[in-house]
Amino acid sequence: MIGHEGGYVNNTHDRGGETKFGISKRSYPDLDIANLTLEDAKEIYYRDYFATPTLSLQKIQSETIACEVFNTAVIMGKRTAGKILQQALNLLNRNERLFPDLAVDGWIGSVTLSAIQQVHPRRLLKTLNGIQFCRFKEIVENDKSQERFFAGWLERV
Repeated sequence: MIGHEGGYVNNTHDRGGETKFGISKRSYPDLDIANLTLEDAKEIYYRDYFATPTLSLQKIQSETIACEVFNTAVIMGKRTAGKILQQALNLLNRNERLFPDLAVDGWIGSVTLSAIQQVHPRRLLKTLNGIQFCRFKEIVENDKSQERFFAGWLERV
């Protein structure tokens, strides 16, 4: 994740405000973003993304899928990342042949974790990326000022 994110940026068109290592002022209003260290960013990512029960990233067996959900959570928010994962799983569910459709609530609990094991990881990754692309496209269509960020967002898909 940090490889996709750069150093300190304060773009007036960025809805997240000041950003460094992918950590934004919007998400962390009390944090001194300009002076954030790489170690601070890693600690925040571990504490607020990997170790949080909302995402359960450490319990996702596929490292590729865990990293994709993490990346989505940083860009779009934790609950949104969970919802996108659940939407993707439901799309791959073959009319509930694999498992009962998931509630799209954004919480990655035992039911969602079990469903991940029922689908092909490559198909899940492609579906996650497709949903992310659609969300970025929708953002730009609804607010042309965000078009300047579209190419960078695609790098994360």
